[in-house]
Amino acid sequence: MNDQTNEGKQSGMARYPSRLTLPNCPDPKPTLLDYLDGRFPNVSREIWQFRLSHGRISQSNGQPVNPDTIYRAGMELFYYREVASEERVPFDEEIIFSDKHLLVACKPHFLPVTPGGKYVNECLLYRLRAATDNDELMPLHRLDRDTAGLLLFSVSSKTRALYANLFNSQLIQKRYDAIGSLPNDRTKTDWLIETRIEPDPDSPVMLNVEGDINARTRIRLIETRNDQARFELQPLTGKTHQLRLHLTNIGAQILNDRMYPTLLQESTVDYTRPLKLLAKSLAFTDPLDGRSRKFTSGRTLQFSQ
Repeated sequence: MNDQTNEGKQSGMARYPSRLTLPNCPDPKPTLLDYLDGRFPNVSREIWQFRLSHGRISQSNGQPVNPDTIYRAGMELFYYREVASEERVPFDEEIIFSDKHLLVACKPHFLPVTPGGKYVNECLLYRLRAATDNDELMPLHRLDRDTAGLLLFSVSSKTRALYANLFNSQLIQKRYDAIGSLPNDRTKTDWLIETRIEPDPDSPVMLNVEGDINARTRIRLIETRNDQARFELQPLTGKTHQLRLHLTNIGAQILNDRMYPTLLQESTVDYTRPLKLLAKSLAFTDPLDGRSRKFTSGRTLQFSQ
């Protein structure tokens, strides 16, 4: 456990190790330091040197590696991610359902699902593992850190593949709520947006590009208030940032979106301006018993004043 300071910050050593499997590289093989330095450009070479020299990276058998350990394809490395300090995200998640196979949680805005970047222990996965005392708990899909709403977790490794296949085979019906600006065409209330989405090689955003369609979203305008609109979104595919990007196709922008249609510079997190996007419901046929399951978040999005 990490002790929190009076300022609400905590030491930045992860509770759970990260795992990395070394890929097959052409000869001559790199040193471990060179590989790690190239693989993780956001972590300084000095940090990897320190970890290797002080036994903070180990193999699957628990044996530490060091700067002289020979690179071997397939070797599994375990290490604990670290940041200098970490501030608690001041919002709570909610467990809305749990049995011996599944857990359904409602994530608040601003909380990442898994560790990443400056977030080590402040993530939904680690909070839920602590709350349930179950280290087997694993998310079956993802939400952006900025997005609130429902996530499905596997409780047991024995049935995980069955539920993961629901997402892999697009057998989950997902619906989102969003509040954004008005669309360009004020006479329409329904859209089917179909594009090809690929990462922008020069930034963290996604782009609509030429090519075969790989992303589809149904959009329905629910209501308007002044210059704002409430939308119901049904993703038919699961591309990163799909909903945020596809709303821009109809000329709308989700309120407080710092990425679409224009990427804004990273700044201090403003907890008073959450992205107005909510994963509202999940529905599927349970692969174990054939029952119809549907879960709905009690969270709501409010129009801005």
